[in-house]
Amino acid sequence: MNKDSHFTGQPVYSQVLKLLDKEKILRISRETKGSEAYVKRLDGYQHLVVMLFGILKHFDSLRELEIGMKAEAHKLRHLGMDYLVRRSTLAEANIRRPQEFFASVYSHLLEKYAKFLADSRPPKSYKGQTHEPKDWEKLLYMMDSTTITLFDNILKGVGRHPKSGKKKGGMKVHTVMKYHVGVPMVVQLTSAAKHDHYLLKEVHLPKDSTLAMDRGYIDIAQFQRLTEEGVCYVTKMKKNLNYKVEESVAYVNSAGLVTYIDQKVLFTRDKLNHEARRVEIFHEKKKPVVLLTNNFDFTIEDVSEIYRLRWAIESLYKQLKQNFPLHFFYGDSVNAIQIQTWVVLIANLLITVLSRSIKRNCAFSQVVTMVRLTLMYYIDFIAFMENPDKTWEDILAKGVQKAPPEPSLFD
Repeated sequence: MNKDSHFTGQPVYSQVLKLLDKEKILRISRETKGSEAYVKRLDGYQHLVVMLFGILKHFDSLRELEIGMKAEAHKLRHLGMDYLVRRSTLAEANIRRPQEFFASVYSHLLEKYAKFLADSRPPKSYKGQTHEPKDWEKLLYMMDSTTITLFDNILKGVGRHPKSGKKKGGMKVHTVMKYHVGVPMVVQLTSAAKHDHYLLKEVHLPKDSTLAMDRGYIDIAQFQRLTEEGVCYVTKMKKNLNYKVEESVAYVNSAGLVTYIDQKVLFTRDKLNHEARRVEIFHEKKKPVVLLTNNFDFTIEDVSEIYRLRWAIESLYKQLKQNFPLHFFYGDSVNAIQIQTWVVLIANLLITVLSRSIKRNCAFSQVVTMVRLTLMYYIDFIAFMENPDKTWEDILAKGVQKAPPEPSLFD
């Protein structure tokens, strides 16, 4: 076989694993209480490697994962493994090894790649047009949560099935995402019954940051705290909020129609007074949108744009659920479910870094699919993704893909 620049001595999965610092991850595992207790062979790094393999291949069970590893047994040395992990060993590790280890690994990777992700984010576009970033975008955060339905009432769920009446468990993933980074910066895993504004009480953002969130997070006391910390917020207004209007200005267009109303309002809760800005935006064919913020310097367009960009975190949740296995879990314990969720977040971060390294516009789902299909192929993944057509033309031209001669029954 002729040497080709598109082939490499390492499979694609090894190229993904190069984004990890093995020694650092082993150190994290040793420092996490209980992570390396009674461990014979499957240390924290190998546990992560095996779980990532299953997530990237989109396997639905430990049985599939074990069979998939057996099928690639002759390539495992490239992954730093010299033995096959049985599903019983992996099931035990998912129960025993604390999920905090995987949470710490995610935090380490986020710290390592946050600057690269922020610098490599593609320019913002809206309705087909590219826009220059505004000053507030550099410190724009969004907060939201999503619920993952579980097959049993393992974690406390909310409500019951409308037909059967049976109650299923659910896990809620509370997230804070920095807009320019594009991956979760803060993650908390709780039961689905936990209220959304739980995370708002826990999060402290840098001064001059802007936080966009939906109306499920409305908490006047926390809004006052954010104001005192120098953090701006933009959220959608609830209808049942009581407030006093201190100032009000209505803006009218050339046709004599009101386009928006800008108000200064005061919320009073016991001994707490919180001044805010209520902005009501009117549309010709849509219902008015009422937004609430503590920033009196933003233009109406800025306030509207900030809340619109909140949709980026909804897109993130859609990306996670569509591209990674979060419908089936490799274990039925709380710890195993949380471990798999953390590994999905790690996989999402690594694939995001990989996709931003490709000097070509590739959809995230396309990169995930190609990683899954070529995970154990000996090709230079980034070179292949940057020019796939030329890659295959070169391969075919050199006869690399030429089929071997068919055996004869009479030889």
